[in-house]
Amino acid sequence: MSVAAPLPQLTLKAILLGLLLSMVLAGANAYLGLFAGLTVSASIPAAVISMAILRLFKESNILENNIVQTAASAGESLAAGVIFTFPALIILGYWDVFEYAWVSVIAGLGGLLGVCFTVPLRRSLIVEEQLSYPEGTATAEVLKVGANPAQGAKFLAIAAVLGALVKLAETGLRLWTGATQAAAYVGSSTIAYVGINLSPALISVGFIVGLNIAVLVFLGGAISWYLAIPIYSTFFLERDPLLLANYAAGMSATDLAFSIWTSKIRYLGVGAMLIGGIWALVSMRGSLISGIMSGLKSQNVRDDTVYDHKQHDVPMKLVLWGIALLIIPIFFLYQVIVGMLGVALAMTFIMMITGFLFSSVAAYMAGLVGSSNNPISGITIATILFTSFLLVWLMGKNVEVGPAAAIMVGAVVCCAAAIAGDNMQDLKTGYLVGATPWRQQLMQGVGVVSAVLVIAPILNLLLEAYGIGAPTAARPNALLAPQATLMASVAEGVFGSGLPWGMVIMGSIIGAAIIILDETLKARKSSWRAPVLAVAVGIYLPLQLSTAILVGGLVAHFAKRNSQACGDDQTAFRNGTLVASGLITGEALVGIFMAVPIVATGNPDFARLSVELPSGTGLLVIAALVAYLYKVATRSGASG
Repeated sequence: MSVAAPLPQLTLKAILLGLLLSMVLAGANAYLGLFAGLTVSASIPAAVISMAILRLFKESNILENNIVQTAASAGESLAAGVIFTFPALIILGYWDVFEYAWVSVIAGLGGLLGVCFTVPLRRSLIVEEQLSYPEGTATAEVLKVGANPAQGAKFLAIAAVLGALVKLAETGLRLWTGATQAAAYVGSSTIAYVGINLSPALISVGFIVGLNIAVLVFLGGAISWYLAIPIYSTFFLERDPLLLANYAAGMSATDLAFSIWTSKIRYLGVGAMLIGGIWALVSMRGSLISGIMSGLKSQNVRDDTVYDHKQHDVPMKLVLWGIALLIIPIFFLYQVIVGMLGVALAMTFIMMITGFLFSSVAAYMAGLVGSSNNPISGITIATILFTSFLLVWLMGKNVEVGPAAAIMVGAVVCCAAAIAGDNMQDLKTGYLVGATPWRQQLMQGVGVVSAVLVIAPILNLLLEAYGIGAPTAARPNALLAPQATLMASVAEGVFGSGLPWGMVIMGSIIGAAIIILDETLKARKSSWRAPVLAVAVGIYLPLQLSTAILVGGLVAHFAKRNSQACGDDQTAFRNGTLVASGLITGEALVGIFMAVPIVATGNPDFARLSVELPSGTGLLVIAALVAYLYKVATRSGASG
């Protein structure tokens, strides 16, 4: 059986454009992540930019655009891995500036390991298990519409414009706030809270992942915000002098709820993620082993009559050699940090085990909730916790070196996991558009290398301009770097006995209970499942984000049920997916490009208007977008 030769993919123009976008998106997302604690997926924006630019050439094709977005999205993903960890070294006082060589080498090696770790996972998670990978699926829809604008182009274009305008109005012009929320004290100190993030992209992610996962993410949020925070504020507030003082000083219920969540409750998510990560590896062991074996077996196939470029990964032998070569410089770097051979070996071993484990988890979770909502920071926290424990055992409570050494291990794992989730999204896109996997895997690595060349100078520029960490009199507008601040507190807490261990243990118990529930549903062959990491994501996220995802899941559920009741051929629902993809595209593009003038002017409010619309305006706008999404997804006989 012969397979048609693929279209050109690794062309010079596609490679150069991918490298440029990787650098640009790495810088933009580094700022946004440090400023707001979130990064945006770059696959769809990169695909849109690629289609616009490559269309200017005489010849271009969908697989070239796919190569561009594959390389470009690596910059955004690597930026997430870097900003979640390396600023912790500044906050700890271990560094005064971001050392170019250290950042580039550690982040680069971690990112390349992430690429290597996911090569054997592609077959099992994408081909065999057919996980949804929402952003990868959405990117494929964008690429297909770009290749054939006659099918659904108007839905994608209209939605992209709407998503862009909403993001511009909220983030740039500041016409309304990014979330609608309210909280109140019930009785003496019990906190009741409700909220929703006014993000078209989050609602669209909920639409793409479906109701099951959306409900589970919201369930995790409900555990934190409807159970844990009210219980803590009612019965345990007096045991926390700082929170009690804030309450006595008249802190609002909203601010106190977030303070309790930040300092205490989200550590439930850390415990649940720790148990969930281990269980995911255990439950995925069959798929992982079969994926590795099928990858090795495929290397023996060289008969042109059966060769299929769409199933050709990087050879497993080359992957294993690459991993071995990447480990060596990491070991020597750790040796420089701790100055002890045995400890450096232990750190390297931990990095390898947790790196592969959590890269696998990140790859799996990206298939469920997308890269933008992947619990990379929680995965890294689990790594830093375990590493810190081992280092205390090996080195004692060396507060000068121990926390920094734990962060360095976490940094490699975080970069690897971030790239792993992103890589699988890109490979899902390639699978849907007929790309060659090894070419994408190669370009993911090239994108990592290009991004690390610029990330350290950008971080130093931001550090010098604003400062990073808690605001001070000298740096009143410092970038908060919330994830890195949490990483620093975890590392310091282990060496100084300052972590809320009760919360971590309780979160582990919650995670174990959810695993038992999921296994029960599996035994009953229920169509609904309860993967623990989806719930852990919700525990760790602010409730307003989980609520937006739930809304999208509900829209998808009722739209699909309507289509089934009308006997529709699912054309309308597919157009709804295009609208969701367009909303993600528009918001992501504006979110990225807004970073450029913000960095250039040094003023996050540079475009702010003097007028502010009524408080409910943003909620009404989002309600209108939800209505539009539902209308398109249920319009019987709709066509592009």
